Amino acid sequence: MLEVKFYSEAEDRLLKFAVIYAVAGEKMVLVKHRERRTYEIPGSHREPGETIEETAARELKEETGAETFTLKPVSVYSVTGRNRVNDTGEETYGMLFYAEITSFGKIESEIERIGFFDSLPEALTYPEIQPKLAERVRAERVGKEKEAYVL
Repeated sequence: MLEVKFYSEAEDRLLKFAVIYAVAGEKMVLVKHRERRTYEIPGSHREPGETIEETAARELKEETGAETFTLKPVSVYSVTGRNRVNDTGEETYGMLFYAEITSFGKIESEIERIGFFDSLPEALTYPEIQPKLAERVRAERVGKEKEAYVL
């Protein structure tokens, strides 16, 4: 079983992944990898020398074709347990981002296509992780909207 935790911060050196909950208009933007039948939230591994923000922007562009977008950090997260990208099961850390995409170009990656959704589909690549990340973003966005109305 996988365990997902959220943190307000972590040492930068621990952040190995960037995952981006992206929207275009009112729809969630998910990606379908060429080698899988499932959809997933865009994101991947951090490359040497990149900041975690650079990783998020690069992955969003590569996987969705996003050309014009805003990108905001939401939370540090961790996953403990064995999965497709973690064969040791040790706790791994990443940064969760929120993006609003306003224009798209060509997809130049291993992604076959993007999909636009009102809610997460049942066929997810990481069904024990992605719903928790999506819920964290939704909770954060609702909190920000409420803060805007406080006088």
